[in-house]
Amino acid sequence: MAVGKGEEGGQGVAARADFGAVPWPRKLSTKLLGLTILFVLIAEVLIFIPSIANFRLRWLEERLATAAAASVVLVQSDAGELSPGLRNDVLMALGAKAIAVRTDGVSRLLVVSDMPPRVDEHIQPMRVQPVEAMFGALDTLVSGGDRMLRVFGRVGQSDMEFELIIPDGGLRDAMLIYARNVAILSLLISLITAALVFFAIHAIMIRPIRELRNSMVAFAAAPDDPTRILRPSGRRDELGVAEQGLSAMQAQLQRTLGEQKHLADLGLAVSKINHDMRNILASAQLMSDRLQSVDDPSVQMIAPKLLRAIDRAVSYTEGVLAYGRAQEPPPARRILRLSRLVDDVFSMLGLDTGSAIECVNAVDPGLEVDADSEQLFRILTNLARNAVQAMSSDMDGAVVRRLTVSAEREGSVSRIFVEDTGPGLPAKARDNLFAAFRGSARSGGTGLGLAIAHELVRAHGGTIELVESIGGRTLFSILIPDQPVRLQDARRTLHRPAREA
Repeated sequence: MAVGKGEEGGQGVAARADFGAVPWPRKLSTKLLGLTILFVLIAEVLIFIPSIANFRLRWLEERLATAAAASVVLVQSDAGELSPGLRNDVLMALGAKAIAVRTDGVSRLLVVSDMPPRVDEHIQPMRVQPVEAMFGALDTLVSGGDRMLRVFGRVGQSDMEFELIIPDGGLRDAMLIYARNVAILSLLISLITAALVFFAIHAIMIRPIRELRNSMVAFAAAPDDPTRILRPSGRRDELGVAEQGLSAMQAQLQRTLGEQKHLADLGLAVSKINHDMRNILASAQLMSDRLQSVDDPSVQMIAPKLLRAIDRAVSYTEGVLAYGRAQEPPPARRILRLSRLVDDVFSMLGLDTGSAIECVNAVDPGLEVDADSEQLFRILTNLARNAVQAMSSDMDGAVVRRLTVSAEREGSVSRIFVEDTGPGLPAKARDNLFAAFRGSARSGGTGLGLAIAHELVRAHGGTIELVESIGGRTLFSILIPDQPVRLQDARRTLHRPAREA
């Protein structure tokens, strides 16, 4: 059986470990690398369109400038003296069909080889707007290659205007080569940029996030192992804050799991003790019943208190296992004389008549409280017993050791005060005042007394709080409101005298 459990536990740990494995295509680093390349390429595309438009204009400007230089030479000489072969060489060098010059409003055709029947587009590079240039570049790339362009404009400081008739086939070929080079360069830039961004973000973010993930997976596999708690790296950014928060949460969860285990162990131990304790109390109850038949007055005075004490002990043994499982019965509220209940509490403390601890019942004998008798008795007993235990630790005979219970009523609210002259609660007990197993003020204590008192007071719709705790004075305040009166009952009470009349 032990081997089977070990194998099952090992498989569970392995399953949880596999839960943290992420396939390579789904890793954050892979997604980051792909997105970086994509975004850089998009940026390059946005840059490419203005770039190719600018390349087109520069290409046309260069051809126009070259034509202008040739035109100046032709104007200074006699163009008619040029041989046809030389004219063709000039046009071939430019890739043009014709060159003309306009001066003083008169156009002069300098060189022509084969005048095209029509011109598809007229372009003045110096005056083309950016948007128009981009659309023109895209049009040349997509639909160009067999069009005839007329490029014209002034060049430099010259007063002459030059014109060039040129096919766009060479322009489109040059633009395609430029686009290819730009695409290759953009891809290289994208890869280099993506790699740099990837390694930077991987070191700054991905690796710490991966460590956080590994820590959570490892902690989930063995939450009771203190070595699985993440140790913060000391970073001061958001990831550093996340590391500190995760480490604190793991430590808190580990403490909580330890407390839950302690509660489970305690419940098992109490369940074993409870059976035997109930048998012992049942025997004591049978023997105490016989005391009622004894005629001794002192026995007759003690017997009722002993019977009530045994009955309460039997009730407590039945209710111990219900603590923490929301099985505490709802209060059976009645109108109580608080002074008599406080006397019963003092009688249960087990103090001798010559004890150095003085118990003072400062409750007005006529003060009434709307509460469950047994539950209010348990509340006051837990507080009083804690006070007696705190004061019993001081053996100095000159120190005043007094436990005082007082009360007052304000409208429909009863306020009960439990005050002692003990050493006060330590800081740890004040910070975990009503937490089971953490709010104990003495070594070996469980802290269940205040936790039970807190639960019972809340069941009455009230509150319990530590008003003050210093050396020589510790004061608890219990506030219990009367149970609300239903509207129908109030109307019935108000109308009953009229009917009787």
